[in-house]
Amino acid sequence: MAHRIITQIVFVGARVVGRAFSEAWKQASASQQYARQGGKLEPNTSSSAGLTLDEACKILNVKPPKGGTTDLEDVMSRFKRLFDLNDPGKGGSFYLQSKILRARERIELEVKKATEASAREAELKEGWNPKVYKDR
Repeated sequence: MAHRIITQIVFVGARVVGRAFSEAWKQASASQQYARQGGKLEPNTSSSAGLTLDEACKILNVKPPKGGTTDLEDVMSRFKRLFDLNDPGKGGSFYLQSKILRARERIELEVKKATEASAREAELKEGWNPKVYKDR
């Protein structure tokens, strides 16, 4: 009698786990197809954070980078102040602290992209100048 109950429990458990696995597989498959068909984030967002540059600037209360340049010292000072104010150990919010961190990262990413693009344009404008060293 006991073996029959144990067998039923094993089969029911296996069925539940199997259904959960198949549903997770279907959801992952649908998500993958959606991404392939062009369901991408808008170009003004960072894929890891999902913050737009506008949101990041509002969170840190700084002006958006003009031409890819901004006062990073001002961004860092505001970041440090807000990050310390929202320290969970001091009664702050971990959620707000993570939003502040993501905002700083987003602004730094935008500035880095613009700096790399301007360096690339300057290199293309100059032309290719290999550095040749004379043998001694």
